[in-house]
Amino acid sequence: MFKYLILINPLGFMYGSAGGFLSPENLVGRSGSKFPPEAATLAGLFFAANKTKQFTTQEELRYKLHLAGPFWAESDSPDDFYVPIPRTKIIADEDTDEWRIENKKWQRDESKPKLEADYQWQNINYWNDSANEIRANNAVKKTPWKFVPILHPRTKDEERVVRAEDGLFLENAVQMDDDYCLVYLSSHQLPDGWYRFGGENHLVEVTSVEIPQESFINEILHQKIQKTFALITPGIWGSNQLSFRYPKHPDFSIKRPMMLTDRPIPYRYRLGERKIDEQGKHYQAGRMSRGRYAVPTGTVYVFKNPLNQPWCEWSEEWFPKEGFSLKQLGCNLCLPLNIEGVE
Repeated sequence: MFKYLILINPLGFMYGSAGGFLSPENLVGRSGSKFPPEAATLAGLFFAANKTKQFTTQEELRYKLHLAGPFWAESDSPDDFYVPIPRTKIIADEDTDEWRIENKKWQRDESKPKLEADYQWQNINYWNDSANEIRANNAVKKTPWKFVPILHPRTKDEERVVRAEDGLFLENAVQMDDDYCLVYLSSHQLPDGWYRFGGENHLVEVTSVEIPQESFINEILHQKIQKTFALITPGIWGSNQLSFRYPKHPDFSIKRPMMLTDRPIPYRYRLGERKIDEQGKHYQAGRMSRGRYAVPTGTVYVFKNPLNQPWCEWSEEWFPKEGFSLKQLGCNLCLPLNIEGVE
């Protein structure tokens, strides 16, 4: 299904969406910051780019484009990209620990009750290793970007002049280290070049890299999931009206799983295009904003009976459909996981 890595190098600052809540520590709403962009944003770039470059048909993209992410990597070794660490693995600067199952309950080392994770990302090539091995091999990293408040001028509608009143405002910018890039999995190739990416249309450099057939990435994405897996993208199950923590579809005959998770996270995207009126101004008719809650990345599932299927073979009916199946946006993408106490 996934044949390419789409690499995105920000050319300067990018902007992260800021929530509506202020905090005493930061008066520009850092508590609601959202970065990097979800796969839905990259899907929009594919459709917009195809209108001018015409590298495929819109119908092909509409029904066959599959994307997943976001991930990130060092620019000179994109195959070694980083994915969210499963919540069973606690990796800190000074020590590690792992959750296991004993007597049908989650347990961990009683001598390390206060150990908190300092790392949230691990190299995908070390996915099957233990927490100790991952830390020993230096296969974990902290996020290579930081949020920076930027003071912006607010211009008049009819000319590029700062308004006389309320002419300045603060916005959250994201500064990514020069040696790193964002990574997405894709079924289709996007022509290399410079593009406007994201809601604020910042300039990025895009490169498509083919995934070798014999690579570890390809191998693990097609490995059959048995009783345990961990999400590496947000999990969105259920119908168009309700969000669930696991599939509640008649074809999904597995009973309620054991989970190691955190509170749900907001997941929003838009469908459609911006329209332009007779005066050349944008208006929102034709666009539809979608929002729901998702199971966070890193969440671990343990089932009583094996699924015996890789993610790419899961039924489209397990995913909500809002114009298209959310499987096309890589939702619920997961990898098999080894957990002590699960046979």
